[in-house]
Amino acid sequence: MQATLLFLSGPDMIVIAIIALFLFGGKKIPEFAKGLGQSLRHFKDASENKKDEEPKDNSGGNK
Repeated sequence: MQATLLFLSGPDMIVIAIIALFLFGGKKIPEFAKGLGQSLRHFKDASENKKDEEPKDNSGGNK
């Protein structure tokens, strides 16, 4: 059994790509992809920074 992205097959993805090409044009799609990549990178960096900033409580709850 092969896992698919959102239950879409190969031909479905091709049809979606062609529709996107007609709607947005060839020049806009790379700009959208670049913006999406930058957004994901910022999100990843922010989530990694959040993990680093969490204080570690080694007291065991006893004061």
